Amino acid sequence: MVMPKKKKYGAVLSRFGINTGLQVGSYVRVTDNSGAKEIMIINVPQVKTRLRRLPEAGVGDLVVATVKKGTPQLRKQVVYAIIVRQRRPYRRPDGTWVTFEDNAAILVNPDGTPRGSEIRGPIAREAADRWPRVAKLATIII
Repeated sequence: MVMPKKKKYGAVLSRFGINTGLQVGSYVRVTDNSGAKEIMIINVPQVKTRLRRLPEAGVGDLVVATVKKGTPQLRKQVVYAIIVRQRRPYRRPDGTWVTFEDNAAILVNPDGTPRGSEIRGPIAREAADRWPRVAKLATIII
């Protein structure tokens, strides 16, 4: 009797191959006009990992964060965000390596619609492919 192979990555199959450059506790710049300036990642939903290992996030991942700097209405609020740039280099299937000069995210609602009306700076193609509503607001997709 042949046993079926167990999936190695489970729920994270869509982000297979992306180096994760951020983890829980990382401070990330907000690159939209929602009013927040800086957030801290507090959770990465649907990431299953080893006991006591911090969940990691990469480009295109949805994260739960808290606003550390921004308008008084947004500060200390728990929000959802999508990572659109990361400093750690990652490799694309065509062999090119991509890196950005900062870690950046945009704030979104739980269903994935962006809170702001514009995105400053470039965003990664991986984030644009995974989140079409974010791609509509982007001026530069790398």
